[in-house]
Amino acid sequence: MLPIETLVLIGGILLFAGVVASKLSDWVGIPTLLVFLVVGMLAGEDGIGQISFDSPLVAQATGTVALLIILFAGGLDTQWSSVRTVLVPGLALSTVGVLITTLSLGAFAWFMLGTYSTFDLGEAGLGWSEALLLAAIVSSTDAAAVFSVFRTSVTKPIPRIRHLLEFESGSNDPIAVLMTMAVLGVMTSENASVVSVGAGLLTELVAGAVAGFVIGWAGSWIVNRLYLSASGLRPILVLSIGLMTFGFATVIGGNGFLAVYVCGVTIGNRISSDHDGVLRFHDALSWLAQLGMFIVLGLLVVPSRLPSVAWVAIALALFLMLVARPLSVMACLLPFRTPRREVAYVSWVGLRGSVPIVLATFPMSYGIPGAEDVFDVVFFIVLTSVLVQGLTLVPCARWLGVNEKEPVS
Repeated sequence: MLPIETLVLIGGILLFAGVVASKLSDWVGIPTLLVFLVVGMLAGEDGIGQISFDSPLVAQATGTVALLIILFAGGLDTQWSSVRTVLVPGLALSTVGVLITTLSLGAFAWFMLGTYSTFDLGEAGLGWSEALLLAAIVSSTDAAAVFSVFRTSVTKPIPRIRHLLEFESGSNDPIAVLMTMAVLGVMTSENASVVSVGAGLLTELVAGAVAGFVIGWAGSWIVNRLYLSASGLRPILVLSIGLMTFGFATVIGGNGFLAVYVCGVTIGNRISSDHDGVLRFHDALSWLAQLGMFIVLGLLVVPSRLPSVAWVAIALALFLMLVARPLSVMACLLPFRTPRREVAYVSWVGLRGSVPIVLATFPMSYGIPGAEDVFDVVFFIVLTSVLVQGLTLVPCARWLGVNEKEPVS
């Protein structure tokens, strides 16, 4: 164990390097996620830092805390007036869309890897459960990865699409977590059935949403009426409500990630005391959580293992981008008579990011055979998605004509 002084020094250097390197996102137009991951990989045992890190449990714990902070901050910054216009199609994308993505990609993975590959996920090879697990892990999109590309660009999608993507990305992460945990439950429990898993998913969704709204409503009432002599305490008070929501929802059998997002939306649209200060604090905290999480996950990757799963990951990534994602978006948006150009753009903006990488640590903590292969494949899929889709979002918006009119200089 390294001395605490050395650990603090290393942590400071990695944070500094991550923030400074994020300028590449502005210059080159690549998502910040990729920059942070590369910093972690360079610091790892195969990189120049030579830091040996092999603790999926620590990475999972770090990712869980970071995800709840990111989701809570995203909820606080979500305006209900914007969400209301895209609520129904957004819910369809974040629920039915995730299910369609999981089933279609799972079927492709099972057919390809179970029939034509020696890809090892245990003595029996890649079965249907393992294929569904792999698909469920990468079934959600990543808002941070999408909008980091547009942050400094004059080319942005029109508000309706932007609001839809924001809501989908914030609300489909909990669904992906539920799907992943449900599949893991089936794989590790002899008594699990489709009916019990479905009932469990519904219970977690309802309990999580209700807990998030009730605690968020009560919390906003307290925040608005409680006098605090130090203004810096109010953002901490709001954060404490979010943390309690996550824990309480989990204790009563609800989904904590969905609960914390709903709580954030409720508080963010109801508080009036120091609203801007609360948002600034949580925005900074969200960036810290993202940076720390991505660096830790980057440390967990062993780049020398990636070439062995490259062809598998590229095939799955292409199917995800060109078939599974468009299929799910068309099924969810065409019934609402969404213009085809907008459907095409939303189909392409399906970047995978931090959530799949965090979820990929769960099979390792459960002791699933071949879990390291799953992690490597998921990591490679995320890198492929970020590089291919992330670098083409701006020209794609222009080509489809769904971008806001650029100011005339």
